[in-house]
Amino acid sequence: MAAKNHRNGTALKEVWRREENALCADCGKPDPDWASYTLGVFICLDCSRIHCNIPSVSKVKSLRMDRWDEAQGQFLAQHGNAVAKATYEAHVPIYYYHPVHTDCQLQREQWIQAKYLRKEFMEPGKQLPFSNGLKEGILWKRGRDNGQYFPRRFLLSEREGCLKYFTKQDAKEPKIVIKIDTINATFQPEKIGHPNGLQITYLKDNRTRNIFLYHEDGKEIVDWFNAIRAVLFHYLKVAFPVASDKELMSRLTRNFLKEGYMEKTGPRQKEPFKKRWFTLDHRRLMYFKDPLDAFAKGEVFVGSGENGYSVKQGLPVGVQGSFTWPFIITIVTPGRDYLFTCETERDRQEWVAAFSRVIEQPMTPQEYAVEAYFKLKP
Repeated sequence: MAAKNHRNGTALKEVWRREENALCADCGKPDPDWASYTLGVFICLDCSRIHCNIPSVSKVKSLRMDRWDEAQGQFLAQHGNAVAKATYEAHVPIYYYHPVHTDCQLQREQWIQAKYLRKEFMEPGKQLPFSNGLKEGILWKRGRDNGQYFPRRFLLSEREGCLKYFTKQDAKEPKIVIKIDTINATFQPEKIGHPNGLQITYLKDNRTRNIFLYHEDGKEIVDWFNAIRAVLFHYLKVAFPVASDKELMSRLTRNFLKEGYMEKTGPRQKEPFKKRWFTLDHRRLMYFKDPLDAFAKGEVFVGSGENGYSVKQGLPVGVQGSFTWPFIITIVTPGRDYLFTCETERDRQEWVAAFSRVIEQPMTPQEYAVEAYFKLKP
């Protein structure tokens, strides 16, 4: 018996070491050490917990701690992540978001359920609830001034190229019409205080407007998210007909590069430092009095290094300030220096890394136009 178990373990390790199984089949996290012996996929610990919630299709074991019988090992050897991908992800729409291990629980959960439980991507041309260019339904929206959530009717239209919402379910005129090419959507469960929380941002008079939403049904809010990506993708295909799909994909919804509290001072660099919530959305650094504010109190454009932008640790020479947090960052722009302080050295290093990633990238023609607008602002 011991010899047989040893042989099973050796065979399992050989399958486990295959290059195709080096990343989690569901989120891409390196070195997965769990596997589903009914689906034949190698997965990470976090995704294995989600698989445990769909026992009708997936049964999991630890590759390190559990005992595997010969039949289970053979099943894994005959399948593996490459076979599963070819089967369960055969017809994933190009715009559909593939969650990674740093994404929230909801996104990974619905991706796993869509693949293995609902089998949404196994057949070509299957009609999906986010793929027909039109979506309508009720979402709970946070009021701009009172902070309470109310049910609002939303309508997303590919034909009209916009997202609308109505304050009353039977209203004929929308409260707001949002052009699809200005929209971003990102899941924010911690900020919103709901596991299915979604943040919509869009530009209004070149200012960023935030809308905070949720739906009690996790599948429904993820369908809305992918419907927005679908409509935006088709809009971009028409607007930029010679662009590759890969180029267009990079312009769909994006997660913020970094969020958190810092302290800031004013343009004269003599004003008291005030604690603000900051969001870095690519080249827009926005700051808010409260993380759930509808509008930013201010925005800073972060350009590229070749255009005179840089990030430094510490205060500029000759500048003194009165601040609570000791870890200082200076953003240098052609117009002025912006001073921020962080609570911890780790926070500072994370912010510096995020700013550096943006500054290292060359600016696009569209970003030069945005920069020009910022320079003209009073």
